[in-house]
Amino acid sequence: MVFVRHRTQKQSMPIPASKDSRDFILGRIRKALPQSAPLPEVINSPDWQTFPDPWARFAEVLGSVGGQVVRCSSLDQANQHLESMPLWSTAQVRYSAVDGLGDTSAATAAAVHPHELENVDFAVLRGHLAVAENGAVWVTDDTLVHRVLYFIPQHMALVVPADCIVHNMHQAYSRIPVGSHRFAGFISGPSKTADIEQSLVIGAHGARSLTVYLVDGLPDLLAQTP
Repeated sequence: MVFVRHRTQKQSMPIPASKDSRDFILGRIRKALPQSAPLPEVINSPDWQTFPDPWARFAEVLGSVGGQVVRCSSLDQANQHLESMPLWSTAQVRYSAVDGLGDTSAATAAAVHPHELENVDFAVLRGHLAVAENGAVWVTDDTLVHRVLYFIPQHMALVVPADCIVHNMHQAYSRIPVGSHRFAGFISGPSKTADIEQSLVIGAHGARSLTVYLVDGLPDLLAQTP
């Protein structure tokens, strides 16, 4: 028995070879877009996941993805811990966006272009809030010289007010002023990937280590956002 496949030629509309071809293509795409639908209502339910000790849960989850948490009563205590870290003390190029915690190398302090930050060994940056369920920290670009510092340093520390911790992402998003920053996002642990042969690699696309300082008494910067 012989099977014969018959192909049918699809009729396609020719694209005009002119400067208007871009508008022609985009116009065809817009006509084929599916009908929009309203976003589902987010229910502020008391049944969202919560934890008896959100600070302990945050430390547990962050530790499981390669980071560490240090709870401090003041910036002075956090600074003492930072100065005791070999990764900080041996770093030749440093950057700190938190007054009273670490210092900034002269070359880094004078940087105005992101490419001038490519050699940063250790960066101390500000975080706004911590999420217990996934060990994530919300960061924005208005607290530092350039957003590349979230990705380019070899090692990184995030400083978060100890009382700015929420149980879950639903609570986190209820506190985030959407549209108030040019860049923002969640960071959980150091950079990691396991795409190749299921082998986990730390620091493939960003920082090789992450320390989160939960510091008592720090101002809540999100509360100051208009």
